[in-house]
Amino acid sequence: MLSVINAKPPFWFLLVLLSFFLLISGGCAQEEIPKKVSLNKRTSESVREVIKDTEKGALGFGFDLRLGPKEDVRIYTPFLKYLEETTGRRFRIKFTERYEDTVENLGKGITSFAAVGTLSYILGKEKYGIKYLASGLNDEGKSTYRAVIFTRLSGDIQDVKDLKGRSFAFGSKMSTQGHLIPRKMLEDSGILLKDLSFYVYTGSHINTVRAVLNGECDAGGVQDNLAEFLAKEGKIKILKFSRTYPSSVIAYNPSLDSKTIGAVRSALLVMEPRGKHKGILIDWDRTEMPNGFMMVRESDFEEIKILAKKYGLMQR
Repeated sequence: MLSVINAKPPFWFLLVLLSFFLLISGGCAQEEIPKKVSLNKRTSESVREVIKDTEKGALGFGFDLRLGPKEDVRIYTPFLKYLEETTGRRFRIKFTERYEDTVENLGKGITSFAAVGTLSYILGKEKYGIKYLASGLNDEGKSTYRAVIFTRLSGDIQDVKDLKGRSFAFGSKMSTQGHLIPRKMLEDSGILLKDLSFYVYTGSHINTVRAVLNGECDAGGVQDNLAEFLAKEGKIKILKFSRTYPSSVIAYNPSLDSKTIGAVRSALLVMEPRGKHKGILIDWDRTEMPNGFMMVRESDFEEIKILAKKYGLMQR
């Protein structure tokens, strides 16, 4: 789902985008009440067949949509097979198209575990009491990641400061790398939401890339792994990397028994995606956990919590 917010929409741009999404009356940018319309193809039937809830007694596993339904299911399916072989438990994928649904499913016990960004975890902990299991490790073996602001290769945008008066694509509103951190990066460069011609919430990192490359937005914010991959392919221009923030986590429903929690945590902590388990995983380098997992202190998430409150995403 793509959410569209207009601050100061230029007339020519409205004509170009009229066939794609419905416009919202001017001045609503500060209210953060986007009108939602679908610009994305619905999940294919083949993907839905893979992720049907057909196995009773299996532990549901959810995840925030990153690269797209087929790609994400392709990545997580062998990962869950690893967990099955290591823990003796059975797992099933529970796919959702919205970050909010991933957290809600975990909080209500529809799923038992989920891979979510730090912001989603904080919001889920506040609303549903979900629990922390482990954090992903980056290429350097640290439990941090960065966000990236990027644009098309062509055009006159050379710096984040050049985005004043231009359009911007965020991912999901609940995304750490796709919304929270890029918003902070814009603010640090002197650009508030009201300073943009308009901005959109695309729903995922890959949809943000499409919005920029298709010319629907001038720039966008995405996860560092995806941005670096696309930059090496010569498809985008990176304007700026953020500093590091706490990485994505695996969270769990608080009703789970301690033996299952311990078994899954142990399996994550001994997982070697670039070592002995490399052969059973697929495209794991494209996740936020390319080097496996470790445990961190929950106090490390405090800055994300402060930003979430600042931007009206959770109660103060």
